[in-house]
Amino acid sequence: MSTPASLASGPEGPHALRPLLDTVLHALSEGALLRQGPLPAGGPDAVAARMRAAVGDVLPDQGEPNALHTIVRALGETAADPADPFCTAHLHCPPLALATAADLAVSALNPSLDSWDQAPGASELEALVTGALAREVFDPGTGGRGGIAARQVPTALITTGGTESNQVALLLAREAYGAGVRLVHGANAHHSLPRAAWLLGLAEPVVVPAPAGALDPAALDEALTALPGPHLVAATAGTTDAGMIDPLPEIAAVCAARGARLHVDAAYGGGLLFSDRYRGLLAGLDAADSVTLDLHKLGWQPVAAGLLAVRDAADLAVLHHRADYLNACDDTEAGLPDLLGRSLHTSRRPDALKIAVTLKTLGRSGLGRLVEQVCDGAREFAALVHDHPGFELHDRPTLSTVLFRPAHAADDAVAAVRRTLLTDGRAVLGRARADGRLWLKVTLLNPRTRPDDLAALLTLVEGNTPR
Repeated sequence: MSTPASLASGPEGPHALRPLLDTVLHALSEGALLRQGPLPAGGPDAVAARMRAAVGDVLPDQGEPNALHTIVRALGETAADPADPFCTAHLHCPPLALATAADLAVSALNPSLDSWDQAPGASELEALVTGALAREVFDPGTGGRGGIAARQVPTALITTGGTESNQVALLLAREAYGAGVRLVHGANAHHSLPRAAWLLGLAEPVVVPAPAGALDPAALDEALTALPGPHLVAATAGTTDAGMIDPLPEIAAVCAARGARLHVDAAYGGGLLFSDRYRGLLAGLDAADSVTLDLHKLGWQPVAAGLLAVRDAADLAVLHHRADYLNACDDTEAGLPDLLGRSLHTSRRPDALKIAVTLKTLGRSGLGRLVEQVCDGAREFAALVHDHPGFELHDRPTLSTVLFRPAHAADDAVAAVRRTLLTDGRAVLGRARADGRLWLKVTLLNPRTRPDDLAALLTLVEGNTPR
């Protein structure tokens, strides 16, 4: 029987984790067998009841030594499995095993990136990772808006995801231009952008039309001309609904002509940077002042692995913050790195470790192949839909998202198909509204999904469509 003292690393260090890891892996396998699909069957009430029954009293008077096995097995049984080829609703990736292992190392050592003496090596590793990824976005060789000036050094912050990255991008714009800066974004923009404007006390954003799912540069120019500045324009490289990419070169040209700051939300599409074949779809990205990336999408990292890349590291000076017990002036002057200006958070884990392990192990070519596999898979699925008389394809995919619907079905029937498959635990499909109609959404993020899986998924939807 385990005693409380033996459950921590304690004097044994991380070696104490070995039997616990065996327990976790065994419990997850048992849970997956009980689940028998990409999602637990029965719907919300049934799943909640199973979890309540498994956990019982969360805080009993006396501890239960088998709690790790019991609760992890319950979680495995009631989880959505992003590695299942029929789990395709969201930008929810199956994480790489090596990234998951690296994440465990972070949990075991428990560094905190709010002061150098809590994370000596991790602080330098974070600087290496953020610098490398920022250079990947703002490559001086690609030119962009006049290229990177000699005094500009690109860098990045690690964040909890696209929502935080977008919020910090708006904060930087507000600090650069004042509280009167006006956010201008397309009708296709992520909901986190107007929400960030609200949180920061900015004026109501101006929404520019996005016909066919992409921001219209002519309409943007018109809006900037009519609207008193200063302006922050937010473009999108990979919309949540359909994976569309705004015409970034044209948008960058409009921003340059009108003196507007440009932010690009590339939380989804930023992974194309790793692919020689698809990178061209991000032409113009390097002209932005700031760029949101999310490597827990097309980067196969465990959540969280977001970044905000900035063209000029000097922009981040406004985030500087002093807390004497963490970054006293004399310590900083003596050479101890000051980490508080690297995030809006104080205590934070070094998510850079799993990213670094992934970049170093797979390299640009290895990550690029994964990106290409899921994008190619989306094209294969779109071709299956296009050739099937019982389905309608919305459009050829740009990234790894495909919108489709049963032919001649009403919106109510489309919604019913999705909910039936969810409740039965057989498939996890998304939903999106486009052209005034409801569509089923498949977002492929599993590079191991095969053509047979795609055909079987289409057959499953066909067999559950109301007639």
